[in-house]
Amino acid sequence: MSDDPILLTPGPLTTHPDTRRAMLRDWGSRDPAFIALTAELRKRLLRVANGEATHVAVPLQGSGTFIVEAAIATLVGPGQKLLVLANGAYGERMVAIARRMGRDVEALRWPEDRPVEPARVAEALRADPAVTHVALVHCETTTGILNPLAETAAVVAEAGRHFLLDAMSSFGALEIDLTAVPVAAVLASSNKCLEGVPGIGFALIEQAVLAAAEGNSPSTSLDLHAQWRGFGKDGQWRFTPPVQVVAALVEALRRLEAEGGPAARRARYQENFDTLWAGMRRLGFELYLDEAVQAPIIATFRMPADGRLEFRRFYDALAARGFLIYPGKLTQAESFRIGCIGAIGRAEFERLLRAVEEVLGKG
Repeated sequence: MSDDPILLTPGPLTTHPDTRRAMLRDWGSRDPAFIALTAELRKRLLRVANGEATHVAVPLQGSGTFIVEAAIATLVGPGQKLLVLANGAYGERMVAIARRMGRDVEALRWPEDRPVEPARVAEALRADPAVTHVALVHCETTTGILNPLAETAAVVAEAGRHFLLDAMSSFGALEIDLTAVPVAAVLASSNKCLEGVPGIGFALIEQAVLAAAEGNSPSTSLDLHAQWRGFGKDGQWRFTPPVQVVAALVEALRRLEAEGGPAARRARYQENFDTLWAGMRRLGFELYLDEAVQAPIIATFRMPADGRLEFRRFYDALAARGFLIYPGKLTQAESFRIGCIGAIGRAEFERLLRAVEEVLGKG
């Protein structure tokens, strides 16, 4: 058994040894071998979402927030307006980014335990013809809530607006089919359901939409149009890429394909969640969300109301037993989060539950 801790977080997360091993080689960023690796990366990312015919993959150095900021800067031009559908911290972050970029932005909000309602979105778009882009967080990592992708995308398309999808916590596990769902841009990162390591964000952008975005971005390094044109010119990143992270992500994408693609990965994550929830319920914990809107990505649990558990002590006790969980991010309730993603399965969650029992003095 490895001495490494099991990361029960929404990313970074536990990675497969083969993925970590892929980082042991040094690469020349302008070398033909690395250019070929980048081409494989971009092709595989498109394949995950069936986007080869309509979209282009534009990876960027940095975290998921970097790619969200780059996409808003590049795709929402001066004089255009973004409507963010927000029911958690990451929707609110998009609002803050757009404001910082000087873009016209409004938010349509729901409580943290309620999914986005497409009918309200349709009403908002009818009421405000100035809105040109709509952004949704597919799986809001604040709680683990799953927002309705296909229904929201259909409403946005019917209104003739561009749809931006933050798929940080869903891409690679929850179905995103760009041949069936109209999405102008899908935004995600290397270190969540793809089970790579941190360091790369990426956007799958409808080619016609990106082609029309030249000159929009006020940033040099976050200009996705310029990054795309750079790849088209010589296959190279414009600025020094995180070469080992690229290699790890390509290996992780190969592993995703070998596992059976997003459907198989979702099934494993669902088993992880089901195992976790059954055990935590037996130990007296309450899930924050209704199961009907809970994605099998990350589970938010309420802190016991009787005050018998203090998060820092709970965290430290589990860490001492080899498990790293995540603090809550709710504004309305005391909570903690346990991720169900990563290169782990039912056995690791059964071990976690035994550790929780010990910490609670029930073992």
